[in-house]
Amino acid sequence: MSMTQQGGPSVTAPPAPGHRKADGRTTRRPLVLRLLARPEVGVFLGALAVLVFFLIAAPTVRQGSSMATVLYQSSTIGIMALPVALLMIGGEFDLSAGVAVITSALTASMLSYQLTMNVWVGVIAALVLSLAIGAFNGWMVVKTGLPSFLVTLGTFLILQGVNLAVTKLITGNVATDDISDMDGFDQARQIFASSFDVGGVEVKITVVWWLVFAAIATWVLLRTKYGNWIFAVGGNKDSARAVGVPVKFTKITLFMTVGFGAWFIGMHNLFSFNTVQSGEGVGQELIYIAAAVIGGCLLTGGYGSAIGPVFGAFMFGMVNQGIVYAGWNPDWFKAFLGVMLLGAVLINLWVSRTATRR
Repeated sequence: MSMTQQGGPSVTAPPAPGHRKADGRTTRRPLVLRLLARPEVGVFLGALAVLVFFLIAAPTVRQGSSMATVLYQSSTIGIMALPVALLMIGGEFDLSAGVAVITSALTASMLSYQLTMNVWVGVIAALVLSLAIGAFNGWMVVKTGLPSFLVTLGTFLILQGVNLAVTKLITGNVATDDISDMDGFDQARQIFASSFDVGGVEVKITVVWWLVFAAIATWVLLRTKYGNWIFAVGGNKDSARAVGVPVKFTKITLFMTVGFGAWFIGMHNLFSFNTVQSGEGVGQELIYIAAAVIGGCLLTGGYGSAIGPVFGAFMFGMVNQGIVYAGWNPDWFKAFLGVMLLGAVLINLWVSRTATRR
């Protein structure tokens, strides 16, 4: 009787070299799916499509000066969209970001002018106040457990009222006084609001700062322990706390990062226009959040990048200026904004489902 008939173990021939059996646990996903898993891929394609569209629809965009203006508009949004995106990856929102920009500018302007001091004193004081506002928002969120939406909505209303009331009380007007002839103004302007020439095209310094901040944010997210903490607290703060992540510290410092961004853009506004309107800033927080969402940051936290909001801000700048260059009614900008935001949310949903599908 043969071995097979006796019920003995059968012998399976080894696989031929180079023909290993596929294992679902080790098989690499196709390149397309791996690319789709990156949060910035969808917005990059969207930004490219918007650019091509306006290059065709508005020939003026093809000029170097026009593109410099687009980049400038994008940078003023993008510098704030970066810390807002980091905060969203960490699972929180900040609705006070828009008016906080004006608060910092008002503080620097009025403190310097009313006390006849070097403008750098006002600049440093504004930085301290902006970081304090961010720390307060973060502390309130982690201490009370209230949603950051509610906490920062309260801060938004407080700052909006204080901006108007204090400015009227001190200056007797809704705008601050011109500080362009004060000590230190020219040096501060060089840092926050200067321009430089590139091939005969004037480029604003904020474009450079925008790219520098984006590079720093990318490095922090992908190459540092703090970046891992951001993703961890945004994904599941209880699990993150259980493995030793300092949840409170991470969230508070993320809110302070938004405060730093508000200070920087506030200083740019001040040294660009020499004066500040106290009622401005309302609604800008939605622009920053939308740029982050369009850039691939999920509303639920734990997912996103720093590069995505760069492309998201570029889309905003391109649409904002492209509509003007095309000769269309600028009122259509908000309609485009809504379409881009809704489209980005749907694309992010499709991408996340596609990227996780086996």
